[in-house]
Amino acid sequence: MAARPLISVYSAEGEVSKSVKLPGVFQAPIRPDVVHFVHTNVSKNKRQPYCVNKYAGKMPSAASWGTGRAVSRIPRVQGGGTHRSGQGAFGNMCRGGRMFSPTKQWRRWHRKVNLTQRRYAVASGLAASAVPALVMARGHRIEQLNEVPLVLANSVEKLSKTRDAVALLKKFGAYDDVEKVISSKTLRAGKGKMRNRRFVQRRGPLVVYDTDNGITRAFRNIPGVELANVNSLNLLQLAPGGHLGRFCVWTQGAFEKLDTVFGTMTRPSSTRKHNGTPARLPQMQMKNSDLSRIINSDEVQSVLNAPKQGQKPRGLKCNPLKNAKAMELVNPYAAVKKELEAKKQKVAEKAKKDLTALKKAGKNKPDKKDPKRAALKKSFYNSMIAD
Repeated sequence: MAARPLISVYSAEGEVSKSVKLPGVFQAPIRPDVVHFVHTNVSKNKRQPYCVNKYAGKMPSAASWGTGRAVSRIPRVQGGGTHRSGQGAFGNMCRGGRMFSPTKQWRRWHRKVNLTQRRYAVASGLAASAVPALVMARGHRIEQLNEVPLVLANSVEKLSKTRDAVALLKKFGAYDDVEKVISSKTLRAGKGKMRNRRFVQRRGPLVVYDTDNGITRAFRNIPGVELANVNSLNLLQLAPGGHLGRFCVWTQGAFEKLDTVFGTMTRPSSTRKHNGTPARLPQMQMKNSDLSRIINSDEVQSVLNAPKQGQKPRGLKCNPLKNAKAMELVNPYAAVKKELEAKKQKVAEKAKKDLTALKKAGKNKPDKKDPKRAALKKSFYNSMIAD
């Protein structure tokens, strides 16, 4: 959660005009598990029912030939005079047959999500949008920004031209995120490209306003940019894909109205109710997040058992055949043996290298008139006769 008390408000010229208090919703707990659950269920509510025709694959007049014909019992097309006659039909394993378990339109398409859960998820999404680390982790390009969240003066709501909106984003360094969206546009994989979903691209900034005096016309045609009214913020826009950290651009009126819509940590909302009572922001489960201070406090230490004395820590058992230190403890001679083998290998490599050099020079052929060679042959012959 954001911990800064004041947020700067920038004019359309790029200068700091004033400072406003950070709304209480940005201090709400950030719960990725709640956001993921709510997003998964809420995103199902825009689906349209679909199913296959109940007669698909069942149109031919097919009947099984029964047993005793040395063919399978699958229904076969009746008649003759065509290749189609006698072919299997109806079964999901047959060409032109129906699918297994045909889809029905009475599937449970939509999901009901508790109102408190939805509000909790929206509050978490807003709180995460004020943490630069989460915004950058989601992939937004905010390196050139002076401050997150970015709050602009109310005069921005009067913009009506796209060129003015683009110039405004470039002035504050937010257009890098739009360029990322433009460069990410790729052809969709699969059959969706045949169904009016030909391209996919990333999400850009979310512009949150209070009053539409032309701002929607100015920003609506910029790739990746979405607009939302502060009175009806949607989790599908605050956390696309269930991932926290959407880059938000606020107008001053919308930013100051957050305390009225969501309330603060001490004051409930002025516009929203739950079971007849004003809605409140979710509270932190831990008032103090310093775990080491809690564990070492006198209150906790006084009820813990004293540490047991005289117990040696259990050592980790290692395989001596894979661990050199463990082998040295079991067999001290192993290191000496390993060193001797290394020396022996070096001598063998040197001898092989010398022999290769002699072969290349042509000096490795034995001399047949050598007396030592003749004596060796004679001694070998005598030893064979003696055996």
